[in-house]
Parts: sequence; structure tokens; C-alpha cells
Amino acid sequence: MSQLPSSAYRLEKFKVNPFAVIGQRINEMNSAGRDVIRMDAGSPDLPPPSAVIEALAQSAADPTHHGYGNYRGEPTFRKAVADYYQRRFGVTLDPATEVLPLLGSKEGISNLSMAYLDRGDAALQPSIAYQTYLAGTQLAGADMINLPVTAESGYLPSFEGPIQGIERAKLLWVNFPNNPTGAIAPLQFYEDALAFCEKHNLLLCSDNPYFDVTFDGFKAGSVMQAPGAKEHAVEFMSLSKSHNMAGWRIGACVGNRDVLNTLLITKSSFDSSHFRAIYDAATVALNTTPDSWIEARNLRYQERRDKVLAALPDIGLQADKPKGALYIWARIQHGLTDRQYVDEALSNAAVSLTPGSTYGADGVHYVRFSLGVPDARLDEALNRLREWYKVHA
Repeated sequence: MSQLPSSAYRLEKFKVNPFAVIGQRINEMNSAGRDVIRMDAGSPDLPPPSAVIEALAQSAADPTHHGYGNYRGEPTFRKAVADYYQRRFGVTLDPATEVLPLLGSKEGISNLSMAYLDRGDAALQPSIAYQTYLAGTQLAGADMINLPVTAESGYLPSFEGPIQGIERAKLLWVNFPNNPTGAIAPLQFYEDALAFCEKHNLLLCSDNPYFDVTFDGFKAGSVMQAPGAKEHAVEFMSLSKSHNMAGWRIGACVGNRDVLNTLLITKSSFDSSHFRAIYDAATVALNTTPDSWIEARNLRYQERRDKVLAALPDIGLQADKPKGALYIWARIQHGLTDRQYVDEALSNAAVSLTPGSTYGADGVHYVRFSLGVPDARLDEALNRLREWYKVHA
């Protein structure tokens, strides 16, 4: 019997997305009669504004809106993104050349890595980071260089001192407000990062989907606010978290026009743009959603954040209070590794959390909670965890 061909070299170091593995186990448990509460996935549980849903339905009813779209996206959506950056950050973008729509930011992150990285190249990221930066780098056949971060440093990487392999690097990934830690960054950090990238001929890639998910009056910034950003940087924005539209898969890359043209080469080879109704609904989201809607949604998350923080001492965890993003990054206080803690919480309490090592080896003593859980289910999950920990810890 003949054998199938071997897989491509780009898969040699590549692993299945950890959330696919977690999801499979949860499906098996639910099928066996367990009622698993998911606090692992960062998916908003609340709907987008009603005007967005109405715009989707109206556009979908138009018989002329069902063909292929333009690879650069609808001009109205690009303008809406540029207008949003002007209102939100005071940043001027050319909608024709400095905004490129994406199927959510995750797609763009991987495609940018494919566009710039080859075998022998490298990218830089903080040592605790969203796993798609590493995945895109590995798919391109390149290596990832980790910049150490700690809770004491506010999870901000340092750009001082020698970095082994810096001569092979082409990209630097940063993400604030941060997934998974909830850390935030001042404008000075972006200025320092830009100076570092200019010195080493790097492209600064800011992944910024949480800039409108913030707490306690904090307002997140953008790398595009830093002087000279368009020379050495791009930023990935998304409506997934800002407008509760995760399943809609709509976002954009903004910034350096030459980089966007390069990204378009890989992107246009893998997709055929969005459904027109998605563009129209996202345009309404950006143009009409009042600040009061964002603030009320964030208050719901803040209340959930505070509930989780109050429960942590009862379940063997400790965390700093995050000012942004959708997560609690909690350190395990007694004995267990992250994967042991997550496995026992799932087996004994039927509550699913994310092991910190999903985001790098420096996360081995942490677990991540998502705040995208309905209030009643959150209360039940925390009660289950308390009962489990009291008996089994």
C-alpha cells in the first residue's frame, strides 16, 4: 500500500491551536452529561449594538450584495476605520492606502508573517504572548526570539542590552492592553519600541484589539500616536472585542502603506474579501456606536473582573487588577503547575480555564480567566471552583 506524502516543513514545529484541544475535551465531557462552564475562550458573550444587527439584515436583503468583494474592501468601511482613528486617537489615516480590511486581526497577523519571514529569519515577541504570533512565525519557517517579561516590569519588554539573534529579526510584536495579562502600555513605550525598530531595521507590529475594553477610567492608546509611527509600524485593530463582533471576523491593519501593499499580496491569495453586509454592519458599528454603549459594556466586564478577583484567594490564586482586555491573569500560589490546575478544575469543578503556558514557558505558574461569561454562569463557576478547591486542594 502506498503511503501519503509527508507534511510540509512549515509544520515541523507547528502544533494544533490549544483551544481546539480544549474544545474537544469539553465536547466529550458535555456529551457524557457534564455541564462545563467555559472561562477559557476570550469570546464576548454580549451582542453588538442593535443598529449593527439591523444594518446587517438590511444589507443582506439587497440582491446586489452577494457577489465577490474588492480585495481592498469597501471604501465606506476603510473610511469608517480612518474616521474612528481620528476621533479616538487623533491620528490621520488615508483610507485608500493606510487601511486594509482583514478577516479579523488573527488572519492578518499570520499573513503578515508569511509576507515577511523566511527560513533563517526571526521575529521578536514578549516571552508571554498571544500564540498567533508564534504560529504565524513557525508557518513561515522562521524562528521566534522571546524578550523576557515579568509582572514586576508590567509585562513590558525591555529594549536595552544585547539580544541574541537580533540580526536575523524582521518583526517585533507588541500587544497592549495585553492578552493574556491585561497589562497596559504608555505612549513612551511605543516611542521606545519605534526607536528600537528603527535602529535594527524592524517592522513594529502592534496588535491592538482591546483598545476599547478598559476599566477604572483608563483609556488605551495606539502606536499610531507615536511620532514617526507610519515609517516603521502597522497596527491591527478588530471589532471582535470593541463591538462584541468576534464571530463576524472583521478588522483592519492600518499604518505604513508599503507594508499594507505587501500584506495584500499574501492575503489576496487566501481569501476573497468579506460579505458586503459585514462591511456595511461594521461601518455602522464604527460610525454610530455611542461612547455610552462602550462604557456600559465595560462596566459589566469590570464588575465580573472584581467578582473573580474577590474569589481568587479561596481557590489558591492571586492576581493584580487589570485595567484592560478581557482576562484575569492569576498566579498559582500552591504547588500545582498551570496544566495540573486547569486539568483538576475541569475534571472536578467542570470549569474550563486556560493554562498560562499556552502563552509561553514563562506562563507556567499562571492560569487565565475570560470575563466573557454570562453573570449567572460566572457566579456558578466561581462557586464550583471554591467547592472543588476546598475539598481537593
